[in-house]
Amino acid sequence: MAVLEALLIEDEHAVREAVTQTLELGGFTVRACESVEQAQPWLHAGFAGVIVTDVRLPGRSGLDLLGQVVALDPDLPVIVVTGHGDVSMAVDAMRAGAYDFIEKPFAAERLMETANRAQEKRSLILENRNLKASWAAHPDMPSLIGQSAAIERVRTMIRSVGPTMVDILINGQTGSGKEVVARQLHVASGRKGPFVAINCGALPETVFESEIFGHEAGAFTSAQKRRIGKLEYAKGGTVFLDEIESMPLTLQVKLLRVLQERKLERLGGNEPIAIDCRIIAASKADLLQMSAQGSFREDLYYRIGVVSIDLPRLVDRREDIPLLLAHFIQGAAIRYQRPLPQWTMAQMAQWQTRDWPGNVRELRNFADRLVLGVAEGVSDPGKGGVNALAGEMSLPQQIDAYERMLIAETLTASHGNVAAAAELLGVPRKTLYDKIKKYQLAVGKA
Repeated sequence: MAVLEALLIEDEHAVREAVTQTLELGGFTVRACESVEQAQPWLHAGFAGVIVTDVRLPGRSGLDLLGQVVALDPDLPVIVVTGHGDVSMAVDAMRAGAYDFIEKPFAAERLMETANRAQEKRSLILENRNLKASWAAHPDMPSLIGQSAAIERVRTMIRSVGPTMVDILINGQTGSGKEVVARQLHVASGRKGPFVAINCGALPETVFESEIFGHEAGAFTSAQKRRIGKLEYAKGGTVFLDEIESMPLTLQVKLLRVLQERKLERLGGNEPIAIDCRIIAASKADLLQMSAQGSFREDLYYRIGVVSIDLPRLVDRREDIPLLLAHFIQGAAIRYQRPLPQWTMAQMAQWQTRDWPGNVRELRNFADRLVLGVAEGVSDPGKGGVNALAGEMSLPQQIDAYERMLIAETLTASHGNVAAAAELLGVPRKTLYDKIKKYQLAVGKA
């Protein structure tokens, strides 16, 4: 679940306690201070949450604090609380860069709505910064997004085997992120050579051998000069063989020998050439089953499958969909120079119940269409909320989406405590556990 943080500055003890309780019930971790001076240890550009401050404070005022925050990080949201009648002060605060202002006395719902919007904006901004930093450091390495147990297992494997020289087989459905993992493994290896990707399913058999192993001048009619193959070219780097199940059987034999000896002969040549590259293969098919059917060499399977990484389908990590969408939407907004689209929690709940047969790739394409305003079946989030989805989902789907949203909100409010959430929802703990499993929600304490 997303981290919700708030730095509260309020000098009146009773108000400070009430606001702290409201924010904590909404899932925020709150650091409550009675003055700007006391809040200084948490005022830095990397603060991941929101700031809620009264304007009138002993010592430095809320407007003084606002000026300091804007200088530190103008994208750090500050919600200013003003007294009744301080309209001019609220206007000054907004002009100075405040995210929003709330006038005393205010309803808890008003505070939570503003704080949640501010936190969502802050999270997206930080995600955008991380995205840009990642692109700058490794422009060819897409990020591995997600916090689910399934994707954490993949990260653990990358950390464990990435720095080794072992060849690896990545298993996963189309669009599940096999090349993303391969590039992560390449970076984790620390190898300075290039990352060379080859789609075995896209190469005609007639040019396959020349492309992979290279050829000498005169090896065949059109071979007018020597060509260095991909395995030789990737010196000191990584070769990614995608869709290896499509490799012709005759070339599987030759690849096996190369992997065993770490030497190759160019087509039309006799001289053995040492290669220095790591092989990462990927398949969307069951290679062992193909071996049993005689369409893939069993000895090659065991050679490349010394270490295997199995990628989960998107439906097996639905809890990652909000993070993935936020990431892809942020990237699409940058690429297309479009504003970030808005959505309701009910819409997000609906998207989490979809099957996504194209996995992460399909979700990324959907994010592009969402940013461009041409996504199918998406209503204006300002017109109808849950009801806007009525024409897009059956009644059982609408009920499931709404129930999932309510449970997720309650788990957030109870900091992932299932017992507390069950009490708030008025259902037995076992019933809630069953529904958490059904909707694949993340939990904390029992």
